[in-house]
Amino acid sequence: MLKYITSILAILVCSISFAQITEVEKAKANDTLPKLDTYPLRIGVDISKPIRMLLEDDYQGFEIAADFRVSRKFYIAAELGNEKKTVDESQINFTTEGSFVKLGFDFNAYENWFGMENAIIVGMRYGFSTHKQTLNSYTTYQTNQHVEGESLLTQTPGTEFSSLNGHWVEVVAGIKVEMFDNIYMGFSVRLNRLMNTKEPENFQNLFIPGFNKVTTDNNVGAGFNYTISYSIPIYKKERKKKVEEEAEE
Repeated sequence: MLKYITSILAILVCSISFAQITEVEKAKANDTLPKLDTYPLRIGVDISKPIRMLLEDDYQGFEIAADFRVSRKFYIAAELGNEKKTVDESQINFTTEGSFVKLGFDFNAYENWFGMENAIIVGMRYGFSTHKQTLNSYTTYQTNQHVEGESLLTQTPGTEFSSLNGHWVEVVAGIKVEMFDNIYMGFSVRLNRLMNTKEPENFQNLFIPGFNKVTTDNNVGAGFNYTISYSIPIYKKERKKKVEEEAEE
């Protein structure tokens, strides 16, 4: 019996030793496997615009936002959408409606652990809109700030100005955080500078889709978006050893 028990114990010790050796070998093997970074396409919507539609009767809009990772820190980014806004001021009431697109890049300033895709971003966009304006009503006023010089508006209420556009650049800053698997929440603020715009005759663009409000004496504006997006892995790429060592330091 003692011999039998001794044999069983010997077998168990050998099995445990073999299992330990196997686990160590697996760990070493995993350490030697190349680390692969995921290069995803994130697509989402700006939920601030539906919220704004609930709060403002004179506003309609939507925006789709996307970014694609092209290197360890850089992403190409784009937003496109549509807006309709009625502006009612003391001397004038008009409606602007049109579409816009923004193209640019984001730089991720956040140092992620391996496998994470959170971001603190800074970036730039070029924005372009094509829109129309409808002059709903106005009150003639000799020094109206929206009329060039001392001239008066001659268009009748209901006049539509089409084929208008605007060009601008944006500086972007924001964050993107993975809340659930492949689902990200993001927030960004935008500082815009209007570069060029096609305006109606004897009138001006006071609201540009994608840019926001335009003032008569300032071509700088601001905006923000709040996105929910889904990340679609496109491919994986081996992280270079030098980059990996720098990240671990």
